[in-house]
Amino acid sequence: MAVKKFKPSSPGRRWGSMTSFEDITKTTPEKALTRALRKKGGRNNNGRKTVTARGGGHKRRYRLIDFRYSKKDIFGTVEAIEYDPNRSARIALVQYEDGEKKYVIAPVGLNVGNVISSGLNAKIETGCSMPLKRVPIGSEVYCVELDPGRGAKIARSAGNSATLDAKDGKNMHLRMPSGEVRLVKEDCYASIGKVGNVDHENVSYGKAGRTRHLGRRPKSRAVVKNPVDHPMGGGEGKSSGGRHPCTPWGKITKGLKTRKKKKASNNKIVKRRK
Repeated sequence: MAVKKFKPSSPGRRWGSMTSFEDITKTTPEKALTRALRKKGGRNNNGRKTVTARGGGHKRRYRLIDFRYSKKDIFGTVEAIEYDPNRSARIALVQYEDGEKKYVIAPVGLNVGNVISSGLNAKIETGCSMPLKRVPIGSEVYCVELDPGRGAKIARSAGNSATLDAKDGKNMHLRMPSGEVRLVKEDCYASIGKVGNVDHENVSYGKAGRTRHLGRRPKSRAVVKNPVDHPMGGGEGKSSGGRHPCTPWGKITKGLKTRKKKKASNNKIVKRRK
């Protein structure tokens, strides 16, 4: 897969680029595996804005991805590689022997016609899934569970993978994409390989309009706002804020630790990324 550059026919096209869609084999999604995706405008379930500068964007449908490895000990054949507007990775449509279809994250090297499986007896091949205790040390894995049965949480975006470093009792040493080494239970499932669409990080949008298509609106700096909108706003002329950087609700935003101790999993970290 390569990055495609445009002819400089306009200022926006001059610097813009995109990944080539030569790996895509199907343009319309499997309707039974999609759900409506409503616009939230950056608001949570209480209606309060938690993410600023969100709104608009192209209409999408959500693709249901099988992150929980629900089809164990059943062989499946890859029917198509598809584009997913909700994530940077490509997705693969898999037809299983029992007639059911599922979407999975497509790794590098997975092609139409390949046979994949999930379970204790799965082959150690690209796209196959199994517990970490069955994965050879030094292998690259993606879509890794943090807790058995809770679904894949680690290494799901384009070009990402984690590395299995060592075994420690009933835990495995997993080197995360950030460089952090973390203990993960040996019964957690993972898929062999590396997430596809590796060139995604080399794409340049080239113009503001492409960002708007993703539902991201322009964002204003805090110091240029009015005092009614932000604690750092106001003042005659240009000001530097006059206080430590904070959120619109007055909470310190650089360096203040807000993580809850009860939910923290620091004891699982073997080596920090910094």
